[in-house]
Amino acid sequence: MSDTTSNLPNNFPKLHNATWPGVVGKGAGSEPAIDLDTMLDLTAGAEVDGVRFDGFDLFLFEPHLSIDANDGELKRLADKARARNLVIGSVVAPVWPPTGGGSAIGSPEERKRYLTQVEKACRIALRLRELGVRPYGVVRIDSACSVEAWCDDPKANQKRIADTLCEACKIAEEYGERLAAEGEICWGGMHSWRRMLELLEMVDRPQTLGFQADMAHTLLYLLGYNAPEDALLPQDFDWDDRERFDQAYSILATALRPWTIDFHVAQNDATVHGAGSHDKTGRHCLANDPNGKLDIVRHAGYWLRDANGEVTKKIRHLCWDGCMFPNAVMLQRETWNNILRAMLAVREAHGWREEAEALMTKSK
Repeated sequence: MSDTTSNLPNNFPKLHNATWPGVVGKGAGSEPAIDLDTMLDLTAGAEVDGVRFDGFDLFLFEPHLSIDANDGELKRLADKARARNLVIGSVVAPVWPPTGGGSAIGSPEERKRYLTQVEKACRIALRLRELGVRPYGVVRIDSACSVEAWCDDPKANQKRIADTLCEACKIAEEYGERLAAEGEICWGGMHSWRRMLELLEMVDRPQTLGFQADMAHTLLYLLGYNAPEDALLPQDFDWDDRERFDQAYSILATALRPWTIDFHVAQNDATVHGAGSHDKTGRHCLANDPNGKLDIVRHAGYWLRDANGEVTKKIRHLCWDGCMFPNAVMLQRETWNNILRAMLAVREAHGWREEAEALMTKSK
């Protein structure tokens, strides 16, 4: 893989595009899915001043890649990545009931299906490492249960999720993988920043289970959607009050940053959205959306720098998550150039440089 960052001050974190926006919110009741090859071509084709994406993050679900993919299929995927000068980073385990998994608070059989999907995802993640195309990344999970179901018995259900995640951690450790829990308002037990933090502390396996901070989703944590008792800002908040916003954002990031092992650069207009079979959650906006409430570069620093303002260097790659953009928008090259430009600005502000020898060591 050639280095397009040799003349830039920073070459870390690496910059990835997510492929799952071609699937999530698509299909029945919505637009057709965008196939994996097209998503990879769009990713590889984006360019800003000679710099391109370094890789992509992957949803382990058809039509992109079956969770039961055999070795031949994984080798073909590796070849596709290499042919486009891309690596693979984090992978998403399809733990939800509609994708073959089960609720983390469900019956023993449902929880068994959940854990089976985690194990299959870890198997694929390990094999991609062995094939030399995955130098970093995590396996992403969530609770696979609704907020409504969780609310039936919060205390018991939170413990049940923690127990399920403890078992998932044992599986991940067998494969040398780490799990990142997605903080999103639609997942029971993970639907508020306080509940997410509580769950991480209950499992207490920081070497294996961490937090995935998506800038679009964590913004809604501030407003207390699905958990008004944990709101840091009122839902009628005046977005011109930037000082108050930054104070609340600092509380949020300070609480969850120590657990953060996977990071999504994103924009949000502080509304909820859903498409297809995907529950309503944070609306991902384009990087240059005039209604976006985040200063992407500045607010990314709340996650990528510590309390003293020092770059943590914990996050090896950034990923752009653009779920539920219309296909017409996603198929435009300029969409991805604008996204890449925003991610480059984040890396310029909060990244660092490693020389070639260090890069080779880290990727082994």
